[in-house]
Amino acid sequence: MSPFRASPGFTDQWRHFDLTIASGVATVTLSRPEKLNALTFDTYADLRDLLGELPHRGDVRTIVLTGRGRGFCAGGDVEEIIGALQRMAPDELLDFTRMTGAVVKALRECPLPVVAAVNGVAAGAGSVLALASDFRLLARSASFAFLFTRVGLAGADMGAAYLLPRIVGLGRATELLVLGDSIDAERAHALGLATAVVDDDALADEAATLARRLAEGPAFAYATTKSLLTRELDMSLGSAIEMEAVTQALLMRSRDHAEFYAAWSEGRRPQWTGR
Repeated sequence: MSPFRASPGFTDQWRHFDLTIASGVATVTLSRPEKLNALTFDTYADLRDLLGELPHRGDVRTIVLTGRGRGFCAGGDVEEIIGALQRMAPDELLDFTRMTGAVVKALRECPLPVVAAVNGVAAGAGSVLALASDFRLLARSASFAFLFTRVGLAGADMGAAYLLPRIVGLGRATELLVLGDSIDAERAHALGLATAVVDDDALADEAATLARRLAEGPAFAYATTKSLLTRELDMSLGSAIEMEAVTQALLMRSRDHAEFYAAWSEGRRPQWTGR
């Protein structure tokens, strides 16, 4: 557990998704299968707050984000969110859009690697949640649809216009965000949007295997790599090289790097502590 904790304790129960923690892996399961796990105001807020808590717990090294049933996440609930937004004043609407963006910012700034196990449709905000994750494992039945323009909104939402071009290139991102068409898992993989595509019945096991690998590995090195990948997106080459030099010098004094050398000298596997 982090020694730098304020007065509030950790949340004991999350009401708007399921959370399990085992062997260093926190599995977050969106659990409204009858609505294809469409998001509500409360789900957004809980995800934002959860991502702020998990890095401080001390018993979590990796996060798996998935959905229950046939869908990963169908985006914002039309009845509970879009209908309500019609009655809001501009300042309330801005509070909402800032909250949804805060979830994506939290995903990118969270030092823990995030594995999205996309088990079905990922549409609208659901597609951006997967986009903001570090790894995207797709079931063969999975699909992506950045469908914001199809409901009369900007395709640039929740950071999608920042993140997507950096993964698939500006041309493909323009196609996906402007047209809002659905793409299947195989095309997502061809575009570089998927880490891997697996059979539907193998998705949970594949995600668990990757999550365990991350949880059992050099967590400090993983967290630092994720941080630099995020921050160097907007840096000059010279600034990036200097940041990497300073960071690498720091990690050369880490316990895990010393453990690697000791294990190599003794002919054994390293015992990583994430320190």
